[in-house]
Amino acid sequence: MLIDEKLPLGQYIAGFVEWLTQHGANYFDAFAAALEYMIHGVTGALTWFNPFVLIGLVAVIAHLIQRKWALTAFCVLSFLLILNLGYWQETMETLAQVLFATLVCVAIGVPLGILAAHKPMFYTAMRPVLDLMQTVPTFVYLIPTLTLFGLGVVPGLISTVVFAIAAPIRLTYLGICDVPQELLDAGKAFGCSRRQLLSRIELPHAMPSIAAGVTQCIMLSLSMVVIAALVGADGLGKPVVNALNTADIALGFEAGLAIVLLAIMLDRICKQPDAPVRSEA
Repeated sequence: MLIDEKLPLGQYIAGFVEWLTQHGANYFDAFAAALEYMIHGVTGALTWFNPFVLIGLVAVIAHLIQRKWALTAFCVLSFLLILNLGYWQETMETLAQVLFATLVCVAIGVPLGILAAHKPMFYTAMRPVLDLMQTVPTFVYLIPTLTLFGLGVVPGLISTVVFAIAAPIRLTYLGICDVPQELLDAGKAFGCSRRQLLSRIELPHAMPSIAAGVTQCIMLSLSMVVIAALVGADGLGKPVVNALNTADIALGFEAGLAIVLLAIMLDRICKQPDAPVRSEA
């Protein structure tokens, strides 16, 4: 019967991870140490500023990007509330992890999305992998990363990148594929090379889709905050986990509110600015 003999798929994966642990422990430890050093460097840079100075810088950046006084005021009030609740350090740790994970996802995902748009066979081969990365429960690939890299921020960060990187890949692919053929033909008629077509036509036209991919990547990274805290990562996930373990409603609400405020701020700041309305003469 078919069910009499179970395929040892789990044993194969466990054996492979064990082989990696035995033969590459030094490499994984060095990689984890370097990654942790960079994360702590970003966190140290954010916490080096006086909180009020950093709040002012964020407000200026938000206003320069979106040109909305309501958003600027919301950012200032949100950070002041987080500071008042006593979660400033945890918020900066979470912000550092999200920014670092997003930077890695964009640096890898956007070029892969461009390549997939120009090479349909490459996207056909990559699509099942992207589906797998987005649908497999996070704890499943958190287990091997925890085994390879140990407790700390590194396994949580790697799991976050694996979980979030599909968004910039897919949306960059869609943005490049949606470029009208007429624009490409016009560029070719004017003698544009493939690189010029990419930089002057495809990327500017696909920028709203790429920006949406970056925003979605940020939201997905923030959704991993609590899960990363389960494996030793610092940030706002730790008080949430502590509140869950002790059934502390006040602690869970305050830490959860800080996560929500940070998510709203990043989403509003990073989204594509509204196009100016032109008045007709």
